[in-house]
Amino acid sequence: MTARPSVTELTAEDLAEVIELPVFRGRQILAWAERGVDRFEQMTDLPLALRATLPGKLRVFSSTVSETSVSPGKTNKLLIRMEDGALVECVLIPEGKRLTLCISSQVGCPAGCAFCASGLLGLTRSLKEHEIREQFFHAVRVAGGPDKITNVVIMGMGEPLLNFHPVVTAIRGLPLSGRRITLSTVGLPGGIRRLAAEGIKVNLAVSLHAPDDATRNRLVPVNRKIGIRAVVAAAREYFEATRRDVTFEYILIEGENASDLHADRLVRLLGRGNLNVNLIPMNPVESLPFRPPSEKRIEAFRERLVRAGIPTHVRRPRGREIDAACGQLRLKRLATDQG
Repeated sequence: MTARPSVTELTAEDLAEVIELPVFRGRQILAWAERGVDRFEQMTDLPLALRATLPGKLRVFSSTVSETSVSPGKTNKLLIRMEDGALVECVLIPEGKRLTLCISSQVGCPAGCAFCASGLLGLTRSLKEHEIREQFFHAVRVAGGPDKITNVVIMGMGEPLLNFHPVVTAIRGLPLSGRRITLSTVGLPGGIRRLAAEGIKVNLAVSLHAPDDATRNRLVPVNRKIGIRAVVAAAREYFEATRRDVTFEYILIEGENASDLHADRLVRLLGRGNLNVNLIPMNPVESLPFRPPSEKRIEAFRERLVRAGIPTHVRRPRGREIDAACGQLRLKRLATDQG
């Protein structure tokens, strides 16, 4: 912990000890931070004299918003700089009455998926619990209040099941029920079973992206140590244990995994049941060779799954104009900083 800790690193009791005042003052300060207020002077239910002394003892957040980008469709990407200079991204995605926040769990990603910008530079480090929650608080300030954010998806940079304890602790600290939180994983069976045992009952999204081991080994290299059937089996077990939504994410890539043959193999792999499929046309990344299929091909793939009784939706990439695919804005900023 630094000599001047951030409010988000501390409990109300810890804050009270730092400021040498009753615990209720610590609770007040925490409540302001959780509403996205980043300056002590704006914490208006604190005495003026206390507000004046707090900056010498504390920071509100350990991280700062380095850059924001807003697309014409109002998708808002925040580039967050941690106190060690590390950069992560979170994204506010409006859709009807929903406002979903996508947050990151690591700086970079160790999974190395062939089509993903997050893993191009590998894993720098895992985020601490308060660094994960701070993304929510920064987004609350942009959104206009904690009640504006209706859903959270841990679907940004990183593999959350490889940063298990900080991620689970951060989830417990968010002001949303498990039904409104979705954790996305590349598909680590042991981590999925461990998550089910935690009892937080969040929704699960599994980044499948292929219908067979040969294709998935190429696109999602960690599959070589796991096997696609073990991933699907663990996802089914999670649904049985929690009765929460389980979705297989499937990025459609022209020439890689989007043919009728791939669709038919996916049907045989998944069969009928309570598991959903989200088809996501590839969001192009400048330094990668992959491209999305045509609209006709996307619809043909979807129809084959629907006819087989698999609940299937097409999820359109949002914010392409602002490099909203995971890791893209970070890559551009790192290139600028190094250039």
